Formats: sequence, C-alpha cells, structure tokens
Amino acid sequence: MFENRGLDRYDVRLHPALRIVIAWLAHLYTATGAVLAFLAARAVVEHDYRTAFFWLGVQIAVDATDGVLARALRVKERTPAFDGAKLDDIVDYLTYVFVPALFVWRAILVPDAWTAWVVAAMLLSSAYGFNRTDAKTADHFFTGFPSYWNIVVFYLLVIGLPSAVNGMVLLILAVLVFVPIRYIYPSRTPVLQWPTNILGVIWGVLMLVMLWQYPAVSRSVLLASLVFPAYYVALSLALWVRSGR
Repeated sequence: MFENRGLDRYDVRLHPALRIVIAWLAHLYTATGAVLAFLAARAVVEHDYRTAFFWLGVQIAVDATDGVLARALRVKERTPAFDGAKLDDIVDYLTYVFVPALFVWRAILVPDAWTAWVVAAMLLSSAYGFNRTDAKTADHFFTGFPSYWNIVVFYLLVIGLPSAVNGMVLLILAVLVFVPIRYIYPSRTPVLQWPTNILGVIWGVLMLVMLWQYPAVSRSVLLASLVFPAYYVALSLALWVRSGR
C-alpha cells in the first residue's frame, strides 16, 4: 500500500533522469551496510563490543527499511543492469555472519580449541544458506535458520553461558541452516503481520536498552527481550507444521 500510493503521486512529477538518480541513491543506502560492517569489525577487534553492536544495530535498521524503499522507488525497473538483491545479500553476509564470527573469536565465546571449527561452521553454513535458490520463498519465508548470528552472539555475550555451551548452540544453529524449516520474514510475513511487527519494535527497544546497559544488563530486561525470539520460533514452527512441512 505504501509502495503504490505513498510515492506514486509525486513520482509522476519527477524528471525521468531524477527518478534514476533517486533509484541509485536507494542502492547507495543499502551499500552503506558494508561501511557499517567495517566499523563494527574494527570495534570488535578493539574489544569495544558495545560500539560494535551499535553499528550492527544501525545496519539492522537499514536492512529493515531498504527493501521497502527500493520497491517504492522501483529500483529494478529503473536500474535494470544492477542487482540490488545481490548487493543486499553481500551486505547481509558481512553483518549477519562475518562480523559475528569475529565476535566468537575476539570475545572468546567458545573454547579456544573450538574457535576455528565453530567459526568455519558459521561461515560455511551461511554461505550455503545465502546461495540456495529457496533461501527466501515467494510467500516471504526463510528456508533454514536465517543466519541471525549477530542476534545469537549478542545474547551469548550478555547471558554469559559456559564457553562449551556457547559452542554447542552455535554448532546446532549451523546445522539448522541445512534443515528446511521455514522461518517467517518479520517485515513481510503474510500471517499476523501487525502483531509480529509491533512485538518486533518492542523487542528492538529492549535490545537498545540492553546495549545501553551492557555489560551490566538487567535480568528483567533480558527475560522480557526473549519473548519475541520465542514468539518468532513458535510461529515459524506452527506455520511450517500447518503447511505440511
């Protein structure tokens, strides 16, 4: 609705060349994620984890809005020689996979002898997941664990589980990339979209509160923040079972 009605009234008044320039600016908006990935990676290397997660949080905001913007501005139609979806995947791999893998190493989240194996499992499983043809389905689901490594690593860092437990959690999730369970695409889910988005916004606020509090995160805020991930997994599994798997 927003895409078709929100901008179309003004779009017809724009010069064709200006429409193309604006479409390229939308691609540039997506591409800023690569810069945010660098800033986050530098902060991780410097052990400044709060700053690193801040940059990753900014990238999540960009990722949540660039698709809506691109569709509203009809970037496929106006820049047909440029693959914005591929750009989005590159940025997502950097911010959702590669930088979190740096966290695992730099923050010593897993036993030292496990580090190379766990990082390899994250990087390689997600490389497969990002490139499977049904990674994102036509009806707006992710196939297999959707590589939310940044969120997982944040929780592992905040909760402070034993390193061996962290390693097992990460390895299990790497395996789940290959299991064809369908997970909802929060911003585009056709089922319970408004409740999902509202809960997602509340969860985002709680995540910001925890980031502000880090490293002394309130237990009550942490527990409240886990409601949305639990809802996300439960709804995804329920829809997957209902669809006959």
